[in-house]
Amino acid sequence: MKKQLIEQITAHGHENILATHPTTLMITRDQKLTKKGDCIIAINANKAVADLNIEFKQKLQNPNTKINITIKADNIIEQITAHGSTELNLNNTKDIVIRKSNFISDRTLAINANKAANNLQPELIKKLTNPNQQIKITLTLT
Repeated sequence: MKKQLIEQITAHGHENILATHPTTLMITRDQKLTKKGDCIIAINANKAVADLNIEFKQKLQNPNTKINITIKADNIIEQITAHGSTELNLNNTKDIVIRKSNFISDRTLAINANKAANNLQPELIKKLTNPNQQIKITLTLT
């Protein structure tokens, strides 16, 4: 049986969250957000890609690795699947970006995702616009 590697991230909502970007989804450690950040779904995160466990990062650098991303706000849960890549460097200390495309930067966590910010459930997006909303993000590698 394959060993699952799991990372837990906590973050918060913000009134300027739009979640309208068609190809990316981002979680940031930033505590402020303007309406220009239309891919951002959560702020004030406790981790960026650089903070992930070394074993987790090494497995994610395999193109055969699949990542399941679970975003939970109260009782609303969103599931996203994406893939790793040998090109990932995972050293950004501020952000986590999930992309539908195969574009890679230092903040990219995963590529070829099945959802971006604009694909999230409207009920979840409504919760994400509440600054008091705690958001739990679970990253599971398979």
